[in-house]
Amino acid sequence: MSIPLAERMRPKTLNKYIGQQHIIGQNGSLRKAIESGFLPSIILWGPPGVGKTTLANIITNSLKRSFFSLSAINAGVKDIRDVIDAAKKNSFFATAPPILFIDEIHRFSKSQQDSLLGAVEKGVVTLIGATTENPSFEVISALLSRCQVYVLESLQKDALISLIDDAIENDSELKNRKIVVKEYDALLRLSGGDGRKLLNALELVINSSMQNEVEITNEFVMASIQQNIALYDKDGEQHYDIVSAFIKSMRGSDPNAALYYLALMLKAGEDILFVARRMIIFSSEDIGNANPTALVMANNCFQAINAIGMPESRIILSQTVIYLACSVKSNSAYTAIADAYKVVDDNPNQPVPLHLRNAPTKLMKDLNYGKDYKFSHQFTIGSKEAEQEFLPQKLSNTKLYEPGNNSRELEHRKYLQHVWKEKYGY
Repeated sequence: MSIPLAERMRPKTLNKYIGQQHIIGQNGSLRKAIESGFLPSIILWGPPGVGKTTLANIITNSLKRSFFSLSAINAGVKDIRDVIDAAKKNSFFATAPPILFIDEIHRFSKSQQDSLLGAVEKGVVTLIGATTENPSFEVISALLSRCQVYVLESLQKDALISLIDDAIENDSELKNRKIVVKEYDALLRLSGGDGRKLLNALELVINSSMQNEVEITNEFVMASIQQNIALYDKDGEQHYDIVSAFIKSMRGSDPNAALYYLALMLKAGEDILFVARRMIIFSSEDIGNANPTALVMANNCFQAINAIGMPESRIILSQTVIYLACSVKSNSAYTAIADAYKVVDDNPNQPVPLHLRNAPTKLMKDLNYGKDYKFSHQFTIGSKEAEQEFLPQKLSNTKLYEPGNNSRELEHRKYLQHVWKEKYGY
């Protein structure tokens, strides 16, 4: 079986490594740690395809240490203990500890991460964890405190172009063909800053031509990718297009399509907590106060699957997807806060009305802070006596919340009409 281009082009040394110059450049902190030979346990945090695994391999080769590797997708506590036992057996007096690389460490449960603590703390292994999620939320604090976190960034245009040119010029297979890149834009857009995805796309485009001479244009790239989209997405890296279709299917109240895309993501090994987080966002952004229970359902789904894990979590996710897809929709909360942000940007430093200000000192009271404030519960809502201004004077009558056309928010509209009469035009 042919080795993929991305694997063939995987660099072996720091000098061949493209990107992340802020940490592995000549004055980068990680480079200095590697060159000194005193490498602490580290967490590499960054999006897919930016070189986390490659960097772990380069570090191991540079330090000439034993190397153990686990994937959090299929490794359990027993696997971790087996590796730690092997590391202990391989250790000798005054030798540096072996490196334990854990890919997607954010998928490890608390108990799995706990099982690493002793070995990391005692220096039995030097941990290199790779994660696409914020380690502050996904790695237990005890383990995180024993690691140095390095943030890897999406590859920028110059780095991506360098990857393409380097592959065409130096790959053992591609250099034997006459390949000319006329346009880079389509390949760069498809990559999304992901070097692995870029090289996969490049290889697919080149192999779609039966000719030895290949001229790469934007049109040729898109035509080739469209014909082979299933192959291009076979690894399911983050599935941003599928996630988009998943969200839009729920927004369009189609549980059948939403379940299809859910199954695609789960079968591809997508992080179930990533899916659940997207549903929490969706429940406020696209349902909101049209059905407040949606947020409760989505949040409970996140908590439940975090405790249960796969494969049973697929059922909990399915239930929640169906509920959200079948719920009445409203984006009024989303548009309201977006409009509020714009008002704040367009009207900076507006003073809070005096009667709404806090007055903890006599001086503030003397300056009329809090004077004439009406405690709303003492008045009949909607009465003349209850009227007072809550916005800064310049923004008086500014309406930000527009209730949606659904039963719950129509009740909101009716209530606000009663409270504010003509003030906000409800």
